[in-house]
Amino acid sequence: MLKRHFLSAGASVEYGDAKCLFPVDELDATVLQYRDAQLALDGADGASVIVVAPTSLATSYHLTQHALTAIRVESLPGAVRREIDAAIDALIDAFELIQIGKWNSDSRNHSLAEFADT
Repeated sequence: MLKRHFLSAGASVEYGDAKCLFPVDELDATVLQYRDAQLALDGADGASVIVVAPTSLATSYHLTQHALTAIRVESLPGAVRREIDAAIDALIDAFELIQIGKWNSDSRNHSLAEFADT
């Protein structure tokens, strides 16, 4: 199940149009990953988040295997900002974060004993 900003995002950019963000380790911007990304995304309004959306089964697999990443829009280099701005329907200045990857959600831990007949 998709959680949070995949459902409430203000905009999405297709993976092919967001290639300028990869690899994120080489991006000259404020990049938050794992727990830091979750905290930043949890504190952000969905309307201020751009999500990177898959365009095929292969890109869907790649994005779900990618560590949850939040990139601060204001820290992006000019060329990258222009490329993302051209790929979305709104002005990039209206957004705070770009989300890459799957948001981890808490789920109940089930025991095999729950399924045994007693």
